[in-house]
Amino acid sequence: TFQWETLGRQFVEYEQAAQFLIPEEQQRRLLDFLPPFLKAWEQSAGAIVFPNIQLLASEVSKLLTKEIKRNLNGKPAEEARLALEQLLQQKGETENGHLLLKSVYVLSQTDLRTMWNIIGSGLPAALMQCLYLFFTFPLKKTSDGGEASEDDTQTQEMLVKIMLNMYREEQGVEELLAADKLQSLIIATASLWDQCSHSWKVPTGRVLRTISKAQTKTSIVYLQAVDCIKIAIQNLFKLADTLPACDVCEAASIVLCFVKDSYPISSALLTEFEDNDGYQLLLKILLRCEGLQQNEGDPYLDEILDMLTCLTTCGKTELKVSGNIVHPQLPHFDFEQTRSSGMTVKNLQAFQVLQSIFQKSNDQHLCGRILAAIGTIWAWDTVNFFLLEWTLQPINQFTDIIHFKPHPVQVQFFRLVESIVLDLSYVPHEILKKVQYLIKENIVPFCTLTALRCLLNMTKKDLLFSDIFRDSGLLGLLLALLRKQAKILRKSAGTHLPGLEEGTEKELNAVMLKMVAALTARSVRNTVVLKDYGMVPYIKIFLDDECYRSATLSILEQLSVINYEEYMSIIIGALCSSTQGELHLKLDLLKSLLRILESRKSHSAFRTCSGFNGLLSLLSDMEGALQDPPSGLWTAVGQNCILELVFYTLQGISAALHLDPVNSYFFQRNGLFEKMAEDLGSLGCFWTQGEWQIPVTLEKTRTFAEFLDAAFCSSEPFPMWLKNCIWILNFLDHMVKGTLHLKSYFKERKPEMGEASRDDQEGPQAQEEHPASYASFSCRWEMGDCAIVNPGAVCVMVRLLPKLYKKGHSQLSQEIQCAVVDHIQFLVKSEKSRQVMCGSGLLSTVITSCQDAFRNKSHPLHLPLTRVFEKLASQAIEPDVLR
Repeated sequence: TFQWETLGRQFVEYEQAAQFLIPEEQQRRLLDFLPPFLKAWEQSAGAIVFPNIQLLASEVSKLLTKEIKRNLNGKPAEEARLALEQLLQQKGETENGHLLLKSVYVLSQTDLRTMWNIIGSGLPAALMQCLYLFFTFPLKKTSDGGEASEDDTQTQEMLVKIMLNMYREEQGVEELLAADKLQSLIIATASLWDQCSHSWKVPTGRVLRTISKAQTKTSIVYLQAVDCIKIAIQNLFKLADTLPACDVCEAASIVLCFVKDSYPISSALLTEFEDNDGYQLLLKILLRCEGLQQNEGDPYLDEILDMLTCLTTCGKTELKVSGNIVHPQLPHFDFEQTRSSGMTVKNLQAFQVLQSIFQKSNDQHLCGRILAAIGTIWAWDTVNFFLLEWTLQPINQFTDIIHFKPHPVQVQFFRLVESIVLDLSYVPHEILKKVQYLIKENIVPFCTLTALRCLLNMTKKDLLFSDIFRDSGLLGLLLALLRKQAKILRKSAGTHLPGLEEGTEKELNAVMLKMVAALTARSVRNTVVLKDYGMVPYIKIFLDDECYRSATLSILEQLSVINYEEYMSIIIGALCSSTQGELHLKLDLLKSLLRILESRKSHSAFRTCSGFNGLLSLLSDMEGALQDPPSGLWTAVGQNCILELVFYTLQGISAALHLDPVNSYFFQRNGLFEKMAEDLGSLGCFWTQGEWQIPVTLEKTRTFAEFLDAAFCSSEPFPMWLKNCIWILNFLDHMVKGTLHLKSYFKERKPEMGEASRDDQEGPQAQEEHPASYASFSCRWEMGDCAIVNPGAVCVMVRLLPKLYKKGHSQLSQEIQCAVVDHIQFLVKSEKSRQVMCGSGLLSTVITSCQDAFRNKSHPLHLPLTRVFEKLASQAIEPDVLR
């Protein structure tokens, strides 16, 4: 503070004495004042506390302007350039010029009023003359052939910063016109770019862009009067043939800045640009940018494209177009609501340059930038899509040539087409016809694949597209193509043909199936078309390949809406014909079956198509699958996968029985509960050798719920056979309550294209651990009053009781047996449950399965089983059997 106060007093003294001093003495005193001023600035971290700062700025700026003019006066250009360098650089003879420059640099960063004083000193015009000389006259080679030293970097940075601060103000632009060098510098950038000072290219571009953004009516009239844009374009035409493309872009972007930035004030420069073939120049330059290495010249190329995009909205009159809205359209589309007062396209000439570049170039970066520009124009105002498509038809025309473009450009293009529907809610029928033709011709499979994915995403948006693509013939086309592919698959079954079903072709088949699935979803009419085409036998061929399976099942599930019997026949047939190793095919089929069994109408078809026998045959085929250690084919399959298959099989049976008395009667009458118990007992985790264990005294007893907790929710070691048995008993318990088909213990997995089949991936060590669902298994067993819904499942649990045994685990075996009996006793606790159980007519089979335990009083299950049946006695409908 003391320093600034002292400086303030010194400057007041200088002001008072200045009027009595000769100019030389006045200049000397001012120069003597500046070093302590700059020192105070440096020591106060750039903060200036100086009351007469505007006057100081004016005095210093005037003196710097005077020194610049003195060094320029009467000298040839090259000599003047050297004199300026010596004046302004710190290594100059007197260093006064550098002192003045640094002082102005500091003062120019204070406030706007101070800046106005600097501008009013005549410095804007003087520095423009400096910039012109520095840019147009590079330093010459020295006598020894080496490069002369370039302008000091610090000096250059200060000069440029002062100019940027001055020229961003309109007043600064008005003042610099006095030097008559602005148009000269603009023209120089367009004609001498390859001959100018390399170190001044970027700074000159920065300064001119700053001036462009601050243009005034006066500066525009000035540039127009001297034909600045016209001459610049003529010179750029010459450079465009000789200079590297990135250099031409850099030079042209400066000229285009003045055209674009001036338009809000006056259209004069744009008119001059257009009248002198400016758009043809841009087209020529941009097409020369084909094949540029990544990032080479990109900033200036992108800048030109951005400005050209902005020019599409520069025009005097709104475009008047009236196109036909082809119906049908999406329900919420209303063309009148698309009209707005935003940035609408008024300059078709500018857009034609963008359109022509895309049509003539196959460069990935150029084409990608054009598509991005079109997306930007649509985003400015929704009506722009219609204005362009009803006049120049860019997207319509691009569709004809898109298959020639690089793959990333094809992807970007079809996303743009997709956005017409998803973002604009408009159905472009003419464009869709061309896309469909592209799919039909299939010239480039990748392009066909990308186009089909685009239509698939549209179809998912609204059911209307199911009708549109049926009526346009796309559905029929896809069915014909799939029929052809199905025949190839059928002929090649079990063999591998070279090149068959590889890469893009296989992906294309998968997407075609997804498209048919989307077209038939919720559309009975399209499903009927598929059936009338005789496609059902061909569609089911795709079930064998996992990457096709999800879409194929979706199609077949939709078929069930019109014919449950046909669906059930296909699924049950596929389940029964699947091999022992095709576990994941079985799982996918079962999951599909479960979705259909949610409808009660499907239960009859399931029964008549031998659904129960089919599912039980899956259990029969898994004999010994849960043996520990595994043997045979099962060594290559994880027990998680086997348990999952058991679970979904029982889920299917449970779903078909749920609240369906006809199916329940059928299942019981045909002894299928007994068969289920037999098949589950032969899985390998239950005891099958017929010996009864020797009774032991139990050291501790646990409930079934506690066994579940211990097996899956604690660190207590349990043998694998027992864990598997508990899982199956858990499934049966939920089946008893009628809730098994609502449970989900296993994570869904959807294979992606390019991923190996799950069956191929799993080796002997695969899936050694139990399902991930064990971790999320609820350890809080529900012990409320549970009604028995499926009494036959109780019979299955009782039949499995004698098999809950393993040699060497007598204590544990007897403990789990007693826990299960206690749990069964709990299940029949309520009167309602006992009525259901006794009314089922299954008691005789239960008693028969446990007759050894009833006859032998020393048997460990004798007492608990007797208690169960004592509870049932009061409700017995079969008294003779009970006796």
